[in-house]
Amino acid sequence: MLKTHNCGELRQDHAGQTVTLSGWVDRHRDQGGIIFLDLRDRWGITQIAIDRDSAPEAHETASAVRNEWVIQVNGTVDLRPDDSINPNLDTGYVELTATNVNILNKSKTPPFYINNDDVVDEALRLKYRYLDLRRERMQNNIILRHNVIKHIRDYLDKEGFVEIETPILFKTTPEGARDYLVPSRVHPGKFYALPQSPQQLKQLLMIGGYERYFQIARCFRDEDQRGDRQPEFTQLDMEMSFVERDDVLDLIEGLMISIVENVSDKTLVNKPFPRFSYHEVMERFGSDKPDIRYGMEAIDIADIGGSSGFAVFVENAKNGKPVKAMCVKGMDTSSKTKVKNDLKALENLIREVGGKGLGYFVMPQDDSGEVWGSMVKFFTPEQILELAERTDADNGDILLFISDEKQVAYDMVDTLRRKLAADLDLVNAEELSFCWVIDFPLFEWNEDEKRWDPSHHLFTSPMPEDAHLLDTDPGAAHGQQYDLACNGYEIAGGSIRIHQPEMQEKIFELIGLELEDAKERFGHMLDAFTYGAPPHGGIAPGIDRLIMLLAGEPNIREVMAFPKSQTAMDMMASAPSVVDQHQLDDLHIKHVEKRSKKAATAEK
Repeated sequence: MLKTHNCGELRQDHAGQTVTLSGWVDRHRDQGGIIFLDLRDRWGITQIAIDRDSAPEAHETASAVRNEWVIQVNGTVDLRPDDSINPNLDTGYVELTATNVNILNKSKTPPFYINNDDVVDEALRLKYRYLDLRRERMQNNIILRHNVIKHIRDYLDKEGFVEIETPILFKTTPEGARDYLVPSRVHPGKFYALPQSPQQLKQLLMIGGYERYFQIARCFRDEDQRGDRQPEFTQLDMEMSFVERDDVLDLIEGLMISIVENVSDKTLVNKPFPRFSYHEVMERFGSDKPDIRYGMEAIDIADIGGSSGFAVFVENAKNGKPVKAMCVKGMDTSSKTKVKNDLKALENLIREVGGKGLGYFVMPQDDSGEVWGSMVKFFTPEQILELAERTDADNGDILLFISDEKQVAYDMVDTLRRKLAADLDLVNAEELSFCWVIDFPLFEWNEDEKRWDPSHHLFTSPMPEDAHLLDTDPGAAHGQQYDLACNGYEIAGGSIRIHQPEMQEKIFELIGLELEDAKERFGHMLDAFTYGAPPHGGIAPGIDRLIMLLAGEPNIREVMAFPKSQTAMDMMASAPSVVDQHQLDDLHIKHVEKRSKKAATAEK
């Protein structure tokens, strides 16, 4: 080894020992007779002192080194004088007095500083990701990721799970997003697909009798990018036989609590995790992945709005559309002009999600004042008092009024909650608040295609008490689906699966998939179901999103070693890239430029 210790290891009880360290020069300070170097590796930093009088050759070598050069240092561990102790470093009570400095490799001047956390343009960081990975923030994130995954493996091993790898090259099947296709050289015109998830394979493992399976699985989806999405990502894929919904929820809840309490420095807000129905979270929070660290819930006021003087509320309440109020606490309401400007900005924001307007009134600053705002004239004094009581409004609070088509109203509530929580600093970044969402609708009506679409995926089993509705009212049936949300993100999703071929065929029929087409796409699954498939269910927590929250990062790119950019580009390797023609010829592929509709029409 080119080192006897790492750069975060030396302590006071090492004083007097002769050691060898190797690493990167983090800082270089030449004080004439003595040069001080901070030597860094992933374990920490050790101060190196090179004295010209006692080690002239080492001093001469050290005078030439610069930041990010890789060096090896031999010397003796000495206690630092009291006035030079650095209590902020684990190694801050000692230093290495060098007798020899050996340059292992030089470095050009990096395009950004490695030894501090200054803001650097993300495109530059991704282009030089190998340098970005040296920075303390990124090393902490990647090591946290390692610790979380190791904890998961140890936890599930004790719970009787077996880790099994599944193929990366598989068959293209509809899973909700576009597949990444891989052309076959030996089977011209045919393609593999990279798995969006190992969904079918893990169900087949249950039929194979393993009962408790997991995998740290790589998944691939060709979809538009955002902060919590990547073309390739990692999930904890799990499946269990002979379980019901609560068995899966209890196991994952225990795993999440164990991860947070043993691997992170975050605080859990609530144990056990609350469980909400899909209908409840949409009505209260406008989202099926709510952030419940703060209030500002949407309160149903359809009864009051329906008897108010506002025609829109009256009509919407009569037609069963949401009529909601949200109480906003903490906004500065001392100036009417400022309030109107702030609310105008909020109104512009909700228009982006389809909202038509935002009504409001402002509670008085004290008991002697009057309520004022755009909606006051439509309510009687008694109704205003009832609204204040129902929404827990107090002096200086603002009531926002929302009513629209159901999904638009939900989007408005979700948008307002997120925006106001950020503006009013309502969230504690050190807290994690998990919750379960259950009782999802089994289907969503696809108006364009005039058919039912699975709300989760087509292998989700209906609630036993709702199975009869598949023949009479599919839209009223609920599925045995469950999602785990945390701080406004979906962390995991799963369901109890269909294990009977007759039920699976019925689902195919309802979603408009002809049996022959189903056999072509899923024949291996349907056939497997006829060989004694056990009742089973599973879930797939997203590793990247979970670690993003544990690390307190704004997006998952910060917890991945080599992520793609927001345009799905590898900025470092310039991928995707053009390939040689002979590679396309081997794969029987011809590249054709896509023409615009206008050009195609003109050609016709």
